[in-house]
Amino acid sequence: MSSFDVFDLPSLFQYQFLQMALVGGILAAVVSAWIGLFLILRKESMLVDGVAHTAFGGVAVGLLIGIDPMLGAMAVSAAAVLGITYMRRKGLAQSDAAIAVMMAMGFSVGMIVISLANGFNVELFSYLFGSILTIDSTDLTVLVILALVIIGFMVFFYKEMLAVTFDEDGARLQGIPVEAMTMAFNLLVAVTIALSIKVIGIILVVALMVLPGLTALQLKRSFKSTLIASTVFGVGAAVLGIVLSVLFSVSTSGVIVFSAAGIFLFVAAYQRLA
Repeated sequence: MSSFDVFDLPSLFQYQFLQMALVGGILAAVVSAWIGLFLILRKESMLVDGVAHTAFGGVAVGLLIGIDPMLGAMAVSAAAVLGITYMRRKGLAQSDAAIAVMMAMGFSVGMIVISLANGFNVELFSYLFGSILTIDSTDLTVLVILALVIIGFMVFFYKEMLAVTFDEDGARLQGIPVEAMTMAFNLLVAVTIALSIKVIGIILVVALMVLPGLTALQLKRSFKSTLIASTVFGVGAAVLGIVLSVLFSVSTSGVIVFSAAGIFLFVAAYQRLA
């Protein structure tokens, strides 16, 4: 794709592909920021990386058998989350070891499928590194539905999730089903990863989910303010990354993550100097 005139920025937004990319990117950024902040506070950030790499197997299988790769990624991600949760509860493995086991299994399945399909193809490559600029109306519809489900759950069970995140024992005393809430949240992590893969790719999805929340925590505000700030930082990085990548014809996912990292460094430095 040829680069656009940086001085003619307003006309850039008339292109439908950019409009759809921005909507998809904003949706993914919002849900990733919300889920990511809870993961950081629960000290489970690396769950994202493990499940995302496991999803590679689901994407590969989906492409091989001719179904939507996002469905394949979602199914395998959900299975990985259930497997990790089961191993932790039964004492079969610590959290990091359980994540490593599932990641190895999922990625090995992907490599086997690649060998059966005689190597990488363009579509599989796009899921590794993201292809937000190529999403169509069907992709966007799926993104909207998944985002609404995730946001709806987080809003409806906000108090319960807050209690479970900060004090599991206290949540149990309040009658909150901690195990059920944890399982539901972990499944939402799987759905969020599947949603974000199209935007940012398997390799970089952990950055989109962790950096905005980590940046917001530097501000040391109330939880609600931190959640809002995390959303703003995530959306800002997504919009900035998409627009700059189109203007200068560079990797969209790379610029989104670079923008998120830049915002983090700026906020962290400002807080130290203030």
